Amino acid sequence: MIRTGSYSSSMERKNRSFTQIKDVLAELFQSKGLGFHPDDARIWSDWERIVGDPVASHARPSWIQSGRLRVLVSDSVWLQELNYLERDMVERINAHLGRKAVKKIEFRMG
Repeated sequence: MIRTGSYSSSMERKNRSFTQIKDVLAELFQSKGLGFHPDDARIWSDWERIVGDPVASHARPSWIQSGRLRVLVSDSVWLQELNYLERDMVERINAHLGRKAVKKIEFRMG
């Protein structure tokens, strides 16, 4: 069956602008003081691309809250090395996300 005629009411519904769920969640988290942006999950999914394979094979993100990112490190040698690289890593993460998501990285053995 072929329908002909006006679809204006359904077209109007389709043309309404929608808000992305990540923006709704970001506003909700911010209003509740949770300090987490849904886009922060890209830190986990893109970790190797952000920090490179050598670092990614010895360190992984654990949690983020209010701009503080905790990273678990495989051993004390890498813990010390990454403390020296913290500023560079913060800049790389923020550049990757396109916003200032991370202010400080806390490195821990784990």
